[in-house]
This record gives sequence, C-alpha cells and structure tokens, in this order.
Amino acid sequence: MLVQLAIRDIVLIDKLELTFSGGLTVLTGETGAGKSILLDAFALALGGRGDGGLVRQGEAQGGVTAVFDVAADHPARAVAAAAEIDTDGDLILRRTQFADGRTRAFVNDQPVGVQTMRAIGTALVEIHGQHDDRALADPTTHRAILDAFGSLQGPLNQVAAAAKRVRSARTSLSEQRERVAAARKEADFLRHAVEELGTLDPQAGEEATLAERRTVMQQGEKVARELNEALDLVGGSGSLVPHLSSAVRRLERRSATVPTLVDPSIAALDAALVALDEARAALDAAVLAAEFDPRELERVEERLFALRAASRKYSVPADDLADLRSRYDADVAALDAGEQALAGLEAELEAAESAYAQAAKKLGDGRRKAAKALDAAVQAELPPLKLEGARFITQITVDEASRDAAGTERVEFWAQTNPGTRAGPMMKVASGGELSRFMLALKVVLAGKGSAPTLIFDEIDTGLGGAVADAIGARLGRLSEQVQVVAVTHAPQVAARAVTHFRIAKDSVKGKTAKGAEKAADRVTTRVVGLAADARREEIARMLAGATVTDEARAAAARLLQGAEG
Repeated sequence: MLVQLAIRDIVLIDKLELTFSGGLTVLTGETGAGKSILLDAFALALGGRGDGGLVRQGEAQGGVTAVFDVAADHPARAVAAAAEIDTDGDLILRRTQFADGRTRAFVNDQPVGVQTMRAIGTALVEIHGQHDDRALADPTTHRAILDAFGSLQGPLNQVAAAAKRVRSARTSLSEQRERVAAARKEADFLRHAVEELGTLDPQAGEEATLAERRTVMQQGEKVARELNEALDLVGGSGSLVPHLSSAVRRLERRSATVPTLVDPSIAALDAALVALDEARAALDAAVLAAEFDPRELERVEERLFALRAASRKYSVPADDLADLRSRYDADVAALDAGEQALAGLEAELEAAESAYAQAAKKLGDGRRKAAKALDAAVQAELPPLKLEGARFITQITVDEASRDAAGTERVEFWAQTNPGTRAGPMMKVASGGELSRFMLALKVVLAGKGSAPTLIFDEIDTGLGGAVADAIGARLGRLSEQVQVVAVTHAPQVAARAVTHFRIAKDSVKGKTAKGAEKAADRVTTRVVGLAADARREEIARMLAGATVTDEARAAAARLLQGAEG
C-alpha cells in the first residue's frame, strides 16, 4: 500500500509530505483548493505523462516521491526485478519534472525509463474517476477481471500450456515442411546420383593407384629392351657370372698355401657374385612387370576416366567421391525419413489442437458460469447506488479463429442503464456518474481478487447525495477492508466513514520587500492537513452547511460520524 507521498514545487504546492495508513482515507476541501493538483502529482510518480507546466512558477524543477510497502511476492516487485532494480525493502518511486518539459524517473534510487515506472505504478495503484475508469475503459482487461473473479487461474494455465504446445507443434511442422519441400526439389538428382555413384563404387585413393598403374604400363614397352639387354649381361649367355665363379674356385684351391694373399680377393669376388645375383632378380621382376596385356591397360584407363568424369560432374576430387556417395545416401534416407516425420508432426499438431480445444472449452464453461455469478453480484450492488433500473451484463463472444493463450472468448462489460433501452458496451451507454458507480459496484464485488493494493477514487460521488452518497461511502468502507482506498470526495456521507481524513486548502503566502518587511500576499499555496476528531466534525459540518457552519450542521456531522462508527 501507499505509505508516504512527498511533493515539492508542483503547481501550487511548495512542499508537502503525507503519511498514509490502511483502510479508507478521504481528502476533502473547497473546489479549486488543489485536490486535482495532488492527484496529478501522484500520477506523475506512477509514470504518468510529464508536463513542464506542472512545475511551480519561478522554479526550475519539481518532484514527487511515493513510497509503497508491498508483499515480497507482489507483481510490482517482479516488474522491478526484471528491470534489474534492487527490490529489498519498500518500493520508492521518484519523478523529477523540469520546467523545460524533461523528466527523470527513479525506482529505489535507480534511474529507469518511464515505461518501467508506469508498469510498476500500474501494478501498485488504480486511479478511478468519472473520466478515468481505466479498469472499465479498456475491454482488453475485462477478460482478466472475469478470470480473477471466477478463480480461473488453473484452467487458464492449462489453456496457456496447451496453446504453447500448439505453437511449438505448428512451428515444428512448418519447419519440417520447408525442409521436405527443399529436399523434394533435389530428390530426382539425389536418387540419380546415389544410383550412379553406387554403380561406380569409388574407393578412396583409387585414382592415384590407377594413374600409377597406367603410367607403368604405358612406359613398359619402351624400357623392356633395355631391361632384357641388362638381364642378358647379368644372367644370360654373355654373363660374367660363370667366369667369376670359376675364378673363385681356383683361388680357393690356393687359399690354403697363401691365405693372406688370396682371401681378400675371394671375399671381393663373392660379394660381386651376390650383387650380380640381386641385380638379376631385380631385372627379372622388372621384365615381368613390363609385360602387360593391352586389354588390362584399356580397363585401367576406362576406370580412371570414369572416376575423373564423376569428379568433374560432382565438383569434388576423385578421392572424395566415396564420401559424397555416403552423404547422398544419407540425404535420400533423410528425405524418406522426413516424409515419415512430416506425417508424425501433423498427427502431433492435431493432438495438440484437440487438447487445446478441450482445455479452452473447460475454461469457457468456467467463464460463462463466473459471468452469471459476477452479473448477479454486481446487480445486487446497483439499487443502493440509485441504479435500480440498470443492468450489468458480462458479454461473452467466442472467436474460434483466434485461439490464444487465454482461450477463445472475448469478454466485455455491457450495461443497460434503463429498462427498455438498448444494452451496449458500458463506456458507450453509461454517463460519467453512472460509469463511476458501476465501477464502484464492480470493485466491491472484486475486492481482493486481482486488484492493485491501492485504489484512488476521484470524486465519483459528484452530483450525488443523501442515500446514494451514503451507499457509496458504505461500499468504499467495505472495499477498504480488502485494499487501501483513497477517495477525493465532496460527500459528507463518504467522509464520515474514513479512517484517515485530510483537508486540502489554499493559503496566501506573503513575500518580503527589499528591506525585509512583509508585503501583501502575492501568491497562494496548497496545504494538506490531517484532521483529528473535532476538526473532522467541523469539516463534515462545513461540507453539509456550506460557507456558514451552524450548530445544526455540527450536530448532523456528529450523527454521521457516530453512524459510520456503528
């Protein structure tokens, strides 16, 4: 609730500090005393529109600070926390208005945007008057009001969860359809490529092996003669091997007599014979390799050319054709699986929409039941408010095409102000006074259900008196048992029911001459005074009698106060 309001240099207010308590607080005073200025300043601290004209004449800036004590789990704290504002202790909203039109906003001494301040202020305070019935003026809030009255948060959460599943299923289906559509455009190419590469069956490293084999076979005929000539010298009829072998045998016979002279030569000749034998073996292998079948060369070239043609066609190195084949295989498999997944996602969406429809029907049934109860409860409050011939109607329409997280119903509060007249949206058919009384009846019925912790009522009793004003006072009193209520009023019947009573008045302020002497009043200032028991009776007597307060008015005021206490 609001615990303190401080205003400085706003219009007629020099400096003002007010402390508030729970229950019903009233502000009274003569017309023009500054009650509207007080509310305009308060609205500024709640994120209202700034205006340089609010700054007191002659000053560069003015300011308003509002201090609120709210529960730790109050939505206003969540809004502040989301804006990274420290929410320990009270919530302090401060707004500075400069004469040039600029403003600065602070929450708990942290600079914030006006939008953030307004979001927090909206969660803390509702201001209602004949021309500011925000809870009724905006039909988009009516559905939430009905849900709060009917305690429909559970079904509402189920609908929101079902709507989220529908959105998720619809998004997944849409994305899968796009993927499948894109795959279908290349499906023929993919399937042809898979078949072609499957027939070719490329292997990693195959191109290099074939190219080397082709080169060897192409060069084999040219080197075959040289290889054969070399082989003849090493192992053929012209070979020196028999001669060397014979020489070694002869030297071995002499080794026993002169070993030191003969053995080195024998060792050298043995090494030469071994080397020649190895050379012969290498030449044999080379000659064998040089021999090829021309048909084999043709087969190698055809395979090599086929691999290179596929490499050019698919724009990848021949060694990557095997990997490309695997990827295309996977793409075709994904396409087939995608078609199957598409059917599965369509079934999931259908199931999600069916679940949403069931949850929305349950919520809709609850809303229609709650609407009947709300209509009856508000209707019971209307006769004492001099609206005995009026009807309050909760109009519910179903829009199946618009399935959102809050269901398919559209809710709007209607009114029929007199028998025989056409019912219609309340803001269009009810006058300002009627609208404020409809709002009060609705607020009484909704007390404690989704309301802001502080409600401000600005002269909703204007033009009313007697029993109707008393009925308004009684309902404001009942409402203040659930939430903090602050009422600006001209009705003594309302003022008599207050727990806290402030009187707003204008005082003349005298300036000083250049020599320090007082001079005639040159401006006025608004002051607010808290009234004790005797002062309250005198103020209510003034409200009853007018300019001249009589003993009869004082006695009537005492009876009003006594009746309100009873």
